[in-house]
Amino acid sequence: MTIRRVAFGFVALFCGWILIMALVMRFSDAAPAAVVILPGERFLAQMPEAAILSHNSVSITLKDDAPGFAARLYAAGALLVLPAGLTGCLPLPKLARQTG
Repeated sequence: MTIRRVAFGFVALFCGWILIMALVMRFSDAAPAAVVILPGERFLAQMPEAAILSHNSVSITLKDDAPGFAARLYAAGALLVLPAGLTGCLPLPKLARQTG
């Protein structure tokens, strides 16, 4: 019984993390890029102005500096959009700020 609770806890934690990341991407343009999970076949035809950073059978990573990027991705048919390229909650080390 305890193993089931721990497994359920991990699944709930993972789903909550995905939900928070999706909400961050949907309601802010803070991320420098976006990962579209399971894009449809015609998805890229709907997004001609976005730069493709990577592409595989499961996801596409896109970059566009125009406001409302996530909203346009959802309008183009994306099922799930997650932020890409965020540095995280911790401040950058001094060396990384100077070189980056």
